[in-house]
Amino acid sequence: MDIQTKRIYEKAANRDGTRVLVDRVWPRGVSKEDAKLNEWMKEIAPSEKLRKWFDHKEERFEEFSKKYKKELEKHSNLVQQLLDKAKDKRLTLLFGAKDEAHNQAIVLKEYLDNQ
Repeated sequence: MDIQTKRIYEKAANRDGTRVLVDRVWPRGVSKEDAKLNEWMKEIAPSEKLRKWFDHKEERFEEFSKKYKKELEKHSNLVQQLLDKAKDKRLTLLFGAKDEAHNQAIVLKEYLDNQ
């Protein structure tokens, strides 16, 4: 399985494979054409309540990760869809956050890697 994360603001590349946006909210300033998405899976993103609580504060990341993984357990069908996409081709989980080390795509990748 080959899964990577990438900011949606970075230029799309052939090596990205299948590009899936995993944000609940569309990133500002990115056109749908420029995003070059294969899919937007907003349903797998953290709930609105969890997203607002986290507020991209690094000190909350550990707790956010635990809570988000619990949410992911309730979305086994969506998790399986992503795992299926990663079987034959690289899967790139796209996100809009500025912090590349503390965001939902990082947590989701870790979760998928452990399935």
